[in-house]
Amino acid sequence: MKHSTLRQIHCCALLAFLICLCACSTRQEISDFKSDGCSLFPDRSLILNADWCESCFQHDLAYWKGGAEAERLAADQALRDSVLAKTGNAELAEFMYHGVRFGGSPYFYNWYRWGYGWSYDRKYQALTDSEKAQVAEKLEKYYASNPKSPCSGNE
Repeated sequence: MKHSTLRQIHCCALLAFLICLCACSTRQEISDFKSDGCSLFPDRSLILNADWCESCFQHDLAYWKGGAEAERLAADQALRDSVLAKTGNAELAEFMYHGVRFGGSPYFYNWYRWGYGWSYDRKYQALTDSEKAQVAEKLEKYYASNPKSPCSGNE
């Protein structure tokens, strides 16, 4: 093979590598935070004086930002523990826990999945320092625009 042909092959390979590298390193943006309370489930008891809206709001914060699989498990366990602490109802807490374990998978294309602030292709992925900074910035913006909890006055 001639030296010029070999050089062209190397240049094309390098160019292809650089294009792939740029495509892989595109910065993802997290969407603005939003919460619908207890997605597909009541925020409080319609019969008893029990309210678990704030538990769901905190759970939404974790689900919005996403992260690794172990972080999702911790968020779901925190929801269960919070609902139990607020209501004293172990059956309700377990029911909600199993509901989010089943329905909140990042592999489902729905608005309440793990990591719903990111694009659907993210799945389980630990946040980088840059992404954590994005999350902090978006939450600061959210709390500045929404000084009261969406659950305020309901507890």
